[in-house]
Amino acid sequence: MTDIVRRRSTFPMEVRARRGQPLGMPPARFLRDYWQKQPLLIRSAFPGFKPPLAPEDLAGLSCEDGVLARLVLHDRRTDRWRVEQGPFAEARYAALPTRDWTLLVQDVDKWDADVAALLDDFDFLPRWRIDDVMVSYAVDGGGVGPHVDQYDVFLLQGKGVRRWRISTDPAAPQALRGGVELKMLADFSATHDWRLEPGDMLYLPPGIAHDGVAEGDGMTISIGMRAPARSELLLDLAEHLAERLPETQRYADRDLTPARADGEIDAAALARVRHALGPLAATLATPELADWFGRFITRYRSAQTASPPPRPTTPAAFVAALRASRPLLRHPWSRCAWSRRGRGATLYVAGQALPCSRAAAVIVCGPVAIPADAVRALPATDRQRLCDLLNDGHLRFGPRPREH
Repeated sequence: MTDIVRRRSTFPMEVRARRGQPLGMPPARFLRDYWQKQPLLIRSAFPGFKPPLAPEDLAGLSCEDGVLARLVLHDRRTDRWRVEQGPFAEARYAALPTRDWTLLVQDVDKWDADVAALLDDFDFLPRWRIDDVMVSYAVDGGGVGPHVDQYDVFLLQGKGVRRWRISTDPAAPQALRGGVELKMLADFSATHDWRLEPGDMLYLPPGIAHDGVAEGDGMTISIGMRAPARSELLLDLAEHLAERLPETQRYADRDLTPARADGEIDAAALARVRHALGPLAATLATPELADWFGRFITRYRSAQTASPPPRPTTPAAFVAALRASRPLLRHPWSRCAWSRRGRGATLYVAGQALPCSRAAAVIVCGPVAIPADAVRALPATDRQRLCDLLNDGHLRFGPRPREH
């Protein structure tokens, strides 16, 4: 569900703020007991709170170029959801229904100094950790459906009333609903149900399913955190390291010995790849390294890609062509390689990874022309794999050999 360990806590999930303590406790205690551990509802975190901008100001901001804004509309009768991306024309708001829609505007703190000033009350967090202040305005019934965020967020009620339902059940299903532009949970069952009024604030750590619905028109201010995915960190680090490496440092194989099988990425080659990558390869198991390298090297420096034929070949037509002794020819732009997987193999073709037998991998990676009898000798699953490659454009049938 998330990397955060869920445990039954003895700490209360609802507190009331104290004078000078909008968290209802000293920041150090909040960070120790709640931060990335469990949700917390803080009543009257900002007593007498007045939002720093009016709904009309937010709507006007959503009409400006460069502002990230969305409208989320829900058809209650059909349970259909629709998302519209800004900037919006002013006339769009006059045409909206009286209920079940939400306007969300990102990075409002970058556009409005009064909104940015709200961040001063979150100075117990490193400023670089804070991503943005998103402001949403919703009419009665408005919301974005049940969902999960993978970052910490403080939800401050600015105007009106919003009902928040959350789930702290670690076994709750995480499957997403299909046919919806939003990352909405297919099933959601709340463990806690609260109504937030102006000045109330709800803290949610990453991975907590939640659903907020407006009761009447209202405004919510969301202070969200930066939480880059590990994949984003690694991609950026790899680019950073790559920029510092000279072109002279390359994959090298001065210890190369004659190949035992056409196209095989063998253990010695993988050891050289691991050496070339250095620390970046330290966490990769050999099968994962082989899978990445097989995909990479069959795409590397390919100026063109194969195109599927105008009409696909049926399995029956494929078998008939083989019986007529027509060889298969590999497309000149389709690079191939393979690596061992148990008793079988993984065949790499133009970046694709395809399981097959070793015999199939060897003949696809071998000479450009693949004899029909070699294909006929393969198991049915392999023949279907080659038929698929034919229909992807990586193989084509050559003419029937002349009889002497």
